Amino acid sequence: MQFSSSFIPEIRFGAGIFGSLAAMVKNFEGIRAALIVMDGFLVARGLAKDLAGGLAEAGIEPRLYSDFSGEPKLHHLRAASEMAKGADMVIGVGGGSALDIAKVAACCAASGEDPMFYALAANPLPKKPLKKIMVPTTAGTGSETSATNIFAGPEGRKLWIWGPETKPDLVMLDPELTISLPPNLTAWCGMDAFIHAFEAATNRNAPVWTHAGAKLYAHEALRLVAGSLEAAVKAPGNLEARGKVLLGSCYAGIAIDNCGTAIAHNISHALAGLGAVHHGLATALGFEATLPWLVAKHTADLNDAARAIGLSGATQLPAFVSGLIDRCGIERVLPKAFDAFSAQDLAAEMRAPENQPMRRSTIREVTDADIDVFAAKIMTLPKTL
Repeated sequence: MQFSSSFIPEIRFGAGIFGSLAAMVKNFEGIRAALIVMDGFLVARGLAKDLAGGLAEAGIEPRLYSDFSGEPKLHHLRAASEMAKGADMVIGVGGGSALDIAKVAACCAASGEDPMFYALAANPLPKKPLKKIMVPTTAGTGSETSATNIFAGPEGRKLWIWGPETKPDLVMLDPELTISLPPNLTAWCGMDAFIHAFEAATNRNAPVWTHAGAKLYAHEALRLVAGSLEAAVKAPGNLEARGKVLLGSCYAGIAIDNCGTAIAHNISHALAGLGAVHHGLATALGFEATLPWLVAKHTADLNDAARAIGLSGATQLPAFVSGLIDRCGIERVLPKAFDAFSAQDLAAEMRAPENQPMRRSTIREVTDADIDVFAAKIMTLPKTL
């Protein structure tokens, strides 16, 4: 067997380690100024003030960009990149949006290029981006270990910037930072992490790329999230459960970095192309809708993934996943704005060029007829969110 693994950043895990972040920055040579990209909610909690104060005490000029909400948009990337010019490091603190903005800003500030210059791998990323530290506060996206960065382009369509140059130099996982995440977001993000691991371990790329190392991360992520997500949702102060889901999300990020995703993410990205919807919720809905169809394929990888969470085989997966969704209190609904769209609209988005890699990587061939069936199933969900 021959294989290679993508680069995995240094990872530090522990409750309360966010307090040592300024000291960690000092370990990097030549850092005179650092841009903090942080979710506004965390800024309101005082995390930015504390971090900026620690950096200033260390003789490092702190800058802050927090003027964003929801999924990243092109103007967010441009604004953060402009603020990062002249800095030596970018620190991302928050959910996937904050981390993706921070990673892209570190590259664009170093090169002086616009983010659209790198969209859809149109041009190679700079080989020497600014130093990067990523601190996830939602356990779901795995962005802290992934080379893929998602944003809405000029026309609102989802685009991506990909490359190992966007990966951080250091990842800090502090489960205490996830305690304030509401139950619904904890559940949505946790399901996203579970599906990342599952799709990475079972799609068409898996037989080629999922070797002993990559499968280790995917299967361990499945075990961690499946075994702890319900407790994290129902008992927010349960640091052990929070930590396991956070670590599982990180490991799932490593898995998709090696193997990518599949049909559930095709659907969630297509939904986002129509309107604003939380990515984790959209992915969970797409996963549940397609899983019975998927496991009919009966592959060894599907059975291995099922056994990783204590099931006897893949045929038990649909019931397990639906039960987990129920126990975590996830409502099977879409935002009211989706009343304006039809199943045909969603099917068209699922067929869009930017969503074809996820369609092609699915272990079963996804026909146009399949897309029509899946789109109809999703769009019959209530629009009450």
